[in-house]
Amino acid sequence: MTVLHLRSAGVSLVLDARGAVPVILHWGPDLGELDDAALTGFAEACVPAVAPSSVDVPLRLSLMPGPAEGWSGTPGLEGHRHGVPAPAFRIAEIQDQSPMAIVRAESTDETLELTTELELTPEGVLRVRHRLENRGDTDFELARLGIQLPIPDDAAEVLDFTGLWAHERQPQRAPLRHGVWSRESRHGRPGHDDAFLLMAGEPGFGFRRGRVWAVHLAWSGDKSIWAERSALGYGTLGAGELLAPGEIRLAPGLSYETPWLVAAFSETGIDGLSDRLHPWIRSSSPLRLPRPVVLNTWEAVYFDQDLGVLSELVDAAADAGVERFVLDDGWFTGRRDDKRALGDWYVDPSVWPDGLHPLISRVHDRGMEFGLWVEPEMISPDSALACSHPSWILGDSGGPTWRWQRVLDLGNPAAFGYVHDRLAALLTEYPIAFLKWDHNRDLLVPGASHRQTRALYRLLASLRSAFPHVEIESCASGGARIDLGILELVDRFWTSDTNDPLDRQSIQRWTSVLIPPEYLGGHLGDATAHVTGRSSALGFRLATALFGSAGIEWNLTTASDADRALIADWITSYKRLRPLLHTGRVVRADAPDPAFRVHGVVAQDGSSALFALVSVGSPRAALPPPLRLPGLDPARLYTVRPIGAPPRCVQDVPPAWLVAGSVTLPGRVLSEAGLPVPLLAPEQALLLSVE
Repeated sequence: MTVLHLRSAGVSLVLDARGAVPVILHWGPDLGELDDAALTGFAEACVPAVAPSSVDVPLRLSLMPGPAEGWSGTPGLEGHRHGVPAPAFRIAEIQDQSPMAIVRAESTDETLELTTELELTPEGVLRVRHRLENRGDTDFELARLGIQLPIPDDAAEVLDFTGLWAHERQPQRAPLRHGVWSRESRHGRPGHDDAFLLMAGEPGFGFRRGRVWAVHLAWSGDKSIWAERSALGYGTLGAGELLAPGEIRLAPGLSYETPWLVAAFSETGIDGLSDRLHPWIRSSSPLRLPRPVVLNTWEAVYFDQDLGVLSELVDAAADAGVERFVLDDGWFTGRRDDKRALGDWYVDPSVWPDGLHPLISRVHDRGMEFGLWVEPEMISPDSALACSHPSWILGDSGGPTWRWQRVLDLGNPAAFGYVHDRLAALLTEYPIAFLKWDHNRDLLVPGASHRQTRALYRLLASLRSAFPHVEIESCASGGARIDLGILELVDRFWTSDTNDPLDRQSIQRWTSVLIPPEYLGGHLGDATAHVTGRSSALGFRLATALFGSAGIEWNLTTASDADRALIADWITSYKRLRPLLHTGRVVRADAPDPAFRVHGVVAQDGSSALFALVSVGSPRAALPPPLRLPGLDPARLYTVRPIGAPPRCVQDVPPAWLVAGSVTLPGRVLSEAGLPVPLLAPEQALLLSVE
């Protein structure tokens, strides 16, 4: 056996495979070129002391930690065969396929085989997954198969997320003390309160400072993610699918494969995580660029669909420069409100007597693509489908509904076949370029998450294979299913059901730590947000929706001529800027005043950038601190000038450089010293072009 060293993009992972089960000696900063002798010496030097009142051999944290090696923390594997717990493992084979290592281990009774894949991508992103095979002659019931990675003592503070409908990705911090910080999702989807990305770093780490380790589970069902600091001396980040009792029972010869654990390390704060994750996601789940400007009809007309009304909206959208027109909920048989008809995926002849063809023709004649809303995983009790196939409803039909709907059992082959064929029929009959795929409730059926999620993945994969030109958006009551598992099968996320720019500033800021902005839908809403009832200036709404996959969720036929002209100018600017916005480095500043947020996108070659200074509240001082622009090349000269709708300011005279219209300074000056800022009123945004 040997000691393996995986290196990439300033990251090292050292795996000691000389013992019974491999041990990760190091995951973090690059250790440089190490020959076999140096690696062996490092591995031997890492053997710890034996503590008093503990196991009588050195305690080491293996790839599959458990009681057999003296580990009393969260075990890697839990399960039993007729009440007998899973035995310990020993290495059977290790393959060095740099940048990947594959470890095969066998249980001591030779009834289980565990294969672990570890891959360090060219971007320095670490991926790990386990595969457990039952090689015995009786069933093995699996309770847990988690993946754990070591973190050092200075990773003493954790940051993850919680949230609610329309308030997703709200950050929360805490010290990592002895014990476990554990987050479990039992929604059958990640949920609005999804932990999303669990970070552990040096105390006070921020966007641009501190060493940070982070993990994400690429899975769209129930899951567990945790950070642990043991009194025995080790710290870990871990994750795995959250399994209900009896959910995974492996018959002889069957196997279970975990979702991928995606992990990243940064020496330069949270932005350093994005610097690794975004390029990797862009290479592994590539999009068709440029990303089109979307108009979605939901907040424009809700269920009141009418060809005449929508034709006027089509014309208004096309005049503004929209490139994709999406018909939302309300087009199928009997769907006049949200209390009925899910599952009856036939165009309603009472609303659309000639089908959707007249509307789609109007959309195409105006030079736009057509998209359609669907919710294939759901079924309304008040539907023809439920009446004819009540057994297709997942779980107890006497349980509570959620948004007056239930879940369609995609694990039932007949139900799967029905919804697959209905979607295929729609995509065959109509020239549909885009599906907005919604999911508006939790499952709330114990033991159903694994089967339902795997069936969803199969459904999406089958449709994508048959209709490769169709893009799919993952929407789940807004942003309740944003993860790297489903991203392999979709092209866009609906980030949140709220279009309120004040809430969106935070939601988009934190969601984009993991997900590149071009995958995140952000729409321009009405002046008074439909979810919150809060009113906001058009300039603030435009600036907020600009940074992402931009769109509109507003009845433009009711907008004033002046507003429609500004929207058309905004779309023109978006089309000009999207090559930068959708390929560049996302940067954020650690603003000393919480009333301000600074974020931007810098071109990969450092030649240009776009920044936003956003006021989300009242400042603490009459003169706010200077605006520092992170991520610029310190040796280059840059010209900074304002663009877009001028924000409302509360000042007698603006800063001198804004009076002049621009300023040209070295990148180091702009990043380290910064510029005086205008005195923005609350809920305003200043956009700055940097060339």
